Amino acid sequence: MQSYFDTIPHEKLLAAVQKRIVDGGVLKLIRMWLKAVVIEPGDGPGKPPKVSRSKQGTPQGGVISPLLANLYLHWFDKLFHRPDGPRHWANARLVRYADDFVIMARHVGGRIEGFVEQTLQDRFGLTVNREKTRTVKLSEPGASLDFLGYTFRYDRDLQGRDVRYLNLCPSGKSLQRERDKLREMTGPGKCFLPIPALIGQINEHLKGWGNYFGRGYPRKAFRQINSFVQERLSRHLQRRSQRPYRVADGTSWYAQLLRLGLKPL
Repeated sequence: MQSYFDTIPHEKLLAAVQKRIVDGGVLKLIRMWLKAVVIEPGDGPGKPPKVSRSKQGTPQGGVISPLLANLYLHWFDKLFHRPDGPRHWANARLVRYADDFVIMARHVGGRIEGFVEQTLQDRFGLTVNREKTRTVKLSEPGASLDFLGYTFRYDRDLQGRDVRYLNLCPSGKSLQRERDKLREMTGPGKCFLPIPALIGQINEHLKGWGNYFGRGYPRKAFRQINSFVQERLSRHLQRRSQRPYRVADGTSWYAQLLRLGLKPL
């Protein structure tokens, strides 16, 4: 489930911040940041830019938006876990990252859904994102859940036994975003970079991506990304000069890239 954090009135948000921060200068800076003027492109060529000043939510892409969401929704966590909350009467678990969260329970019925909607909409003034809100029963065949870049699902046992295991791996959207990023890093605009520098950047990027998605069973996804990197780098090397880049006889592209310093996932 995801809530629309940009629907929070500024005064409610600042009231939550004031419970944690008493420094007037810091509060003033946060208030100025929330109410900063937003300038957007005009409707067409030659049209003047659109200027607006929001009265609710946080600027899209703001670096402290997740922090403010945690400060504000901390009280949702408290209500969820107190003696009369779903944690106790439904034995439910809440996993939240900023305004994106998952509730886990043996049975998610109208009482839990009613608690969430009433608390977020009536008490906190948020709008629940209906497109991203659904109830998933992972025990059903083909059911899966995407959360924080991962896909969670039950798969058949790899050894052929009549059991299933909980699999978590990079989601399809995460893989597509990674391919898009690697395509950008190896595009024609990067031909000015020396090969060692380019491969060094790719190694650093792959290390960070692999560290995040190293949980669960990512081997299949890692093989796909390694294959894509090899394809992109081979095309990049052949494009850098009027004379096509060639590998030595008896040497594969994979071996050549390893010689140049590539560190695959």
